[in-house]
Amino acid sequence: MNKNKNILVVDDEVKIVQVIKSYLENSGYTVYEAYTAKQALEKFQEVNPSLIVLDLMLPDMAGEDICRKLREKSRVPIIMLTAKVDEEDILRGLNIGADDYVTKPFSPRQLVARIDAVLRRSADSAAPLSDILSFNNGDIVINTQKYEVKRKGKAINLTPKEYKLLVTMAKHPDKVFTREELIYSVLGEDYDGYDRTIDTHIKNIRQKIEPDPRAPRYILTVHGIGYRFGGE
Repeated sequence: MNKNKNILVVDDEVKIVQVIKSYLENSGYTVYEAYTAKQALEKFQEVNPSLIVLDLMLPDMAGEDICRKLREKSRVPIIMLTAKVDEEDILRGLNIGADDYVTKPFSPRQLVARIDAVLRRSADSAAPLSDILSFNNGDIVINTQKYEVKRKGKAINLTPKEYKLLVTMAKHPDKVFTREELIYSVLGEDYDGYDRTIDTHIKNIRQKIEPDPRAPRYILTVHGIGYRFGGE
């Protein structure tokens, strides 16, 4: 594979960043460093990396929150790097958009191999998300530039929260979102109300976009977890 790719390594431990950088550069990659979330987001805009190695324990923002911000505008592959070994932490990281998960301590050679593998699977993933999201041969079309949703060519009137909820899921088809993740994305991290508010929004969206709201094909329930978008 072509190794002329930029890798952004984000970790607050200088020694870890330098070790990863050394191994990656020996493998032909160009490496950029960031030690805080602020630096990471700035570097992302500056260098448009092919992949990000992201530590979850940063001093100014949790790695999960950085991942969410990146997933709002890019499919860039993300490998999470952390000392957390609890299965729930790993699943949570994967569910918010990480492509792989490496726990500390780790083998630098294994990390390079995982980066190679993720990039092979995601050759085009670093491209920005399209302004046009089309599903089921144009049955549902979302124009994120115009904030417009159409079903079979007819405009659908969604509230701002309904629209944001639909787009959040439609940008990541088949990804399972928990209610907490949807609340964070749509209602904001300061929301402290009832988490079943999301269920009400989902019900309203189904009434507007589904051919049969009682047998939905787009907004699907994943029992015990949350929801996913099922459009193709």
